[in-house]
Amino acid sequence: MTEPAPTRRELHIERVFDAPRDLLFQCLTDPAHLAHFWGPTGTSTPLETITVDPRPGGVLETVMVNATDGTGYRSRAVFDVVDAPETLAWTEIESGMHITIRLTALDEHRTHVHVHQLDVPEAGMTARARAGFLTALDRFDDYLAHLRSTKDDHDAPDR
Repeated sequence: MTEPAPTRRELHIERVFDAPRDLLFQCLTDPAHLAHFWGPTGTSTPLETITVDPRPGGVLETVMVNATDGTGYRSRAVFDVVDAPETLAWTEIESGMHITIRLTALDEHRTHVHVHQLDVPEAGMTARARAGFLTALDRFDDYLAHLRSTKDDHDAPDR
């Protein structure tokens, strides 16, 4: 009798952002943008701790810092796929988790984001971890709104 194949833990998270796909891709691959939203509420990711080399075999490294106690959480990954402006995929070195982000333009100003996490560590499957991930998407949404308002301020005619 053969053993059944082990189940691979996976998560799918989807959201629509009010921003063009190119901007989302840029934000996800530029440390200067990532520093503003990377990580759940209650953390920060200092710019000097972010390395992004967006090419297959390139690295994605961050250190999220807990605002309460200052604990740093390092993440190191290697990009598997970089297909601008549609797909980013990487594998986390320590956990082996695979993350794929697909960006689909719905129109000029809205983008559907699908995040697929495969081989998620057990701790990442908890309701608390999922809630934290969703707050990271909220932070991303807030940052995009900030970019829009800044752009609108620059586009406004002089009075």
